[in-house]
Order: sequence, then C-alpha cells, then structure tokens
Amino acid sequence: MQNNTHALSNGFWDRFPKLTQMLLLIALSGAIVAVPASAQSAEGPNTKTGRILGTVVDTSDDPIPGATVFLQGPAGDRLTVVTKDDGAFVFDQAPAEIAYQVTVTAEGFADWNSSVTVKPGQDNLLSDVKLRILAVQRAVTVSYSEREVAAQQLKAEEQQRVFGFVPNIYVTYEAHPEPLTTGMKFHLAYKSLTNPVFFARTVAWAGVQQAADTPAGWRQGTKGYGKRVAAGFGDAATEGFIGNAILPSLLHQDPRYFYQGSDTNKSRALHAILAAFICNGDNGKAQPNYSTWGGSLISSAISLSYYPSSDRNAQHVFKNFGIGMGLHVAGGLVQEFLLDKLTSRGKR
Repeated sequence: MQNNTHALSNGFWDRFPKLTQMLLLIALSGAIVAVPASAQSAEGPNTKTGRILGTVVDTSDDPIPGATVFLQGPAGDRLTVVTKDDGAFVFDQAPAEIAYQVTVTAEGFADWNSSVTVKPGQDNLLSDVKLRILAVQRAVTVSYSEREVAAQQLKAEEQQRVFGFVPNIYVTYEAHPEPLTTGMKFHLAYKSLTNPVFFARTVAWAGVQQAADTPAGWRQGTKGYGKRVAAGFGDAATEGFIGNAILPSLLHQDPRYFYQGSDTNKSRALHAILAAFICNGDNGKAQPNYSTWGGSLISSAISLSYYPSSDRNAQHVFKNFGIGMGLHVAGGLVQEFLLDKLTSRGKR
C-alpha cells in the first residue's frame, strides 16, 4: 500500500512541470482573449458622439478661410470652430441624437444657418455651406451749405444784363434765394459802383442837371458840370454802400429785389411798391426796410457837406429822401413788369 502511494506521489511530481506549463499557456490565452474585449468595452462610450464637418465656400465655390462656425444646442451649449485655409471645419465630439443649429459667419458675407442632427458614430457632412456676398451699402451724407448755394446764386446774378450790357444785379429771380453774407453784400455794392454803365449814367445825369441848372448855386460852365458829376458819384457811393451793404449787414437784411413774376398784376404791383418799405431779412422773414430808408436819409445828410449852401437844410434832406423812395418804388415796378423780359439770366 505504501509502495503504491509512494509511486503515485512520485508520478505527480514527475508530471508537475508539464501541468505548470499547461496552466501558464491557459492563462496567457485568456489574457490575449481579454484584450479585445477590454478595448471593445473602452470604445463603447464613443458611440454616443458623432462628427459634423464641412467646407465653407462662397457662391463661386472658392473657400472662405477664417469663417466662424457655431454649433448651438437646445440646452444653450455652444461649440465654436474657425475654418482653415481651405475653408474646412470639423466638430469631432458632437453629442449624438441632438438637434443643433449651425450658424456660419464671415466678414463681408451673409450668415448661413441650418439645422443638423448627428447619429452615434456618424460623420455628418454639410455639403452646401455657401455664403452670399453682402451687397455693399454706402452711406452718402448729403450736406447743404447755404453759403455755397448763395455764392452760386450770386455768381448768376452778377451775369444778369439788360439788353445784354446793362448790369441788373440787384434782383434775384430765384424762387427761394439763400441769404447773402456780409462779404457778398459789400461785393454787390462794389460791383454796382464800378461798372462802366454806372459811370456813364452818372455823367449823363449830371448833364441833365446842367441843362436844368440844378442846383442853381453851381451855375453853368465846366466847373459847375464838374461839381454835378462829383456830387452824383458822392450820392451814389454813399447811398450804395450805406443802403446796400453797411446797413443790410448790420441789420441782417437783404438789399435785393425779390422778383415775384406770378399771380395777378395787382398782386405783383403791390409786391413791387411795398419792396421799398418791406424787405426780406436774412432769416427769410419780412421786415421794415430800414436799410433803404436809412441809406437814403444818411446819404442825403452827408450830401449837405458838398452841396451849395442854399441846399444845406432839412428840406434838402427830406426832399432827396422822398425822391429816393419814389425812385425805389418805380424801380420795383420796372423790375417786376419790364426788366424781367429784357434781362439775360446768368448761369451758375
């Protein structure tokens, strides 16, 4: 019995190396089989995401680099990528089974929007991401300069001529003339008093006075005629500058005649007569014509210094003032009903 037991024991230990070798082989085989299973279990969570990718191009199929792509989820979560040089973009880990809103923006292009859902493990390729070029909108600021328009209107007025050669610059045919600046008022006065027609008219009027022997204190002869010519220039210069430039500038009044040209003859006549008494202010409102009244009175007062002693009195001043206002009324009527037909209009 003991011999049999001993024999069995010796046989076990003789086979032990082989048994150990078999167990190691079995264990190694199990490890090899477990590796794929472990890898497979590790890959399981990735099946809950997918990829969203595409290429952003313009309407000519040229890629748009640097465009921003937003992936907006329903819960407010937001993913953002920027397109590469070839316009490509990709969202690698987009949670699956979620409805996303895709928005693509790029400077100078209209935004592109679309809805997209990705399935687990799916690559969802957006193949129609085309951006339209925005229409160029240019803001044009139109500025209106009263001074520039007034200068253009004044330039046209300076070219106005009766019979093609007699200046008629103190009338405006504009429906809505802009007010003159102080410089423009003095410019008009200077132009009026330096044109050849003014000199010819003054010399001719002195001849009429010479023939009528007025003022009588200057008598006849070359000396008397010279005094009448000098007085004519003095009267015109003082009234022209004071009544058409200095006072209009100080009082902000317009020295020009505003041609009406429409409505009934009665309305036009009333407008022409009242022009000597009512003028337009630089603010566009009607005002008492202090400039014309003041110019006539001050000019008549200054003339006392060079007229004969017999005319140096208040009667002379108010007589000349009355004559001057009468001439203004007559001038308005002539402008309204006659000179408009005979005056060539200037161009701006």
